[in-house]
Amino acid sequence: MGFKESSASGKMIAEERKRWGFLGLPLTFTKFYLTEKKLVVYSGLLTTTEDEILLYRVLDISRKRNLFQKMFGLGTVLVTSQDKSLPELEIKNIKNSDEFKNMLSEQVEAEKKRMNVRAGEYMGIGGHHHPVDLDHDGIPDPPQHEFEDGY
Repeated sequence: MGFKESSASGKMIAEERKRWGFLGLPLTFTKFYLTEKKLVVYSGLLTTTEDEILLYRVLDISRKRNLFQKMFGLGTVLVTSQDKSLPELEIKNIKNSDEFKNMLSEQVEAEKKRMNVRAGEYMGIGGHHHPVDLDHDGIPDPPQHEFEDGY
């Protein structure tokens, strides 16, 4: 059993496994799958859970390593997204954390470009569903046009 690649999730890019902090041994039942369109977390032995973050919803990616992680070649990748069930994901104790972070970052940018997602759309700025009140007077501001001064 495990994550099955499908046309809906896109081509598999990378797979990582959470490792036990001591010596970096893969003694856990959590796997992370990166596809062209999603980041999937698959965890559990008797009861399994599969959760995903659509890549175009990712807002920020960072990486951290403590002393023990450095000693055993591990790292933690932190993902912040607009996903309701998984707004912050800590991909902890993975072996190729720098490479995984870079691949994830590249795929996020590619997916945002493919979906034609602009920064304002995924940050909740503008649009018809969320009026903007930049001056905080309680009245939604009129739409701002990019080139108001003619430039």
